[in-house]
Amino acid sequence: MSIYQQLGVEPIINACGTVTRLGGAPMPAEVLDAFAQAAAESVPLEHLQAAASRRIVDVTGTEAGLVTCGAAGALTLGAAAILTGHNLARIEKLPCCEGFPNEFIIAREQRSGYDHSVRAAGATLVEVGFNEIVSNAGVRRTEVWEYEAAITPHTAGIVYVHANDSCPQLQDVVALAHAHGLPVLVDAAGELPPRSNLKDIPATGADLVCFSGGKAIRGPQATGILCGRRRLVSAAAMQMLDMDDHLELWDPPEELIDRSQFKGIPRHGFGRSLKVSKEEVVALLTALDLFASGVYDRQLTEYRRLLDKVADSLSGAKASCRMLEPLTPDRWPVLEIFIDAAALGKSAMDVCRALRGGSPPVYVGHAGLSEGRLQINPICLHDAAVSGLIKRLLEEMS
Repeated sequence: MSIYQQLGVEPIINACGTVTRLGGAPMPAEVLDAFAQAAAESVPLEHLQAAASRRIVDVTGTEAGLVTCGAAGALTLGAAAILTGHNLARIEKLPCCEGFPNEFIIAREQRSGYDHSVRAAGATLVEVGFNEIVSNAGVRRTEVWEYEAAITPHTAGIVYVHANDSCPQLQDVVALAHAHGLPVLVDAAGELPPRSNLKDIPATGADLVCFSGGKAIRGPQATGILCGRRRLVSAAAMQMLDMDDHLELWDPPEELIDRSQFKGIPRHGFGRSLKVSKEEVVALLTALDLFASGVYDRQLTEYRRLLDKVADSLSGAKASCRMLEPLTPDRWPVLEIFIDAAALGKSAMDVCRALRGGSPPVYVGHAGLSEGRLQINPICLHDAAVSGLIKRLLEEMS
């Protein structure tokens, strides 16, 4: 009986991928071992985060870095850092921003539920542009001039959600923002791989960039990375770390927190609820080394073999398969299964629901259900899981 079954929770076959609701990516043995080793001893967290900053700087080319509780935590801490800087009075006030700028400009088409993380710090989002393509009302995307037209004395910064097709280009938004003395906070949570994005996105000049640590990097699910300008990473760290100390004793590493910037030591900051354990920091750094060095690329051939096995098994089913080839050499393919609803008498939604409700429960990618397709992401699969997946697919598609 598994540890989950002992708790009365049935383990699933995860063909959906590294999504948070299913626990993220599987952690390699090296990462789990690092987690266990880190649990055996105590260290000052500010010194550990300073060491983490050095490792993050090496792989991102930024000035500083911080291990956070997920990319969402990185966004909240990043927004808080932009709102307060090293101003102790502002740090004490958050999320109340009365008396200082708290507006962040964001493209309307980049809004999502994830921007709760920015708003939680006390920020107000100001939308620009129109989602005209989705609304079938035009052909244009958000343009740089619209950001500039929205800048007022209340503007604290710009939030940008990075994707392959984000418009306008990040570097153009950064140039505009910096011309007005404003920082840019980038949500790049799911933008790995390609590995090159670890450096390419910060290289645009963006002031803070947020990555997930529990997806392609394969660290603990509740970890993330905030990297960028040292002064802002420093302010973010100040608002997350345990600050219950005496000023006379407080001696954080200067590379992470420049103590000379402060006339006193703040109380616990707004980000105190976003703390990260020493085990998570060490495990994330171990996973980051594996990811950045290309170790995970060795599994790409195995992922394709597993997907080919699934596709071959469905040759006689009332469905057709298509392999979505990766956009970059260090990414894995995804298998799409198109349900023949007329022949099967079931829609893709019906099949997806039945897969979840069976034994063992199977979770497949559901982004294309309205177009009649299921998606199989191989990153959380292995031979035994694929055998179970095939059995359940055939049961529901016969």
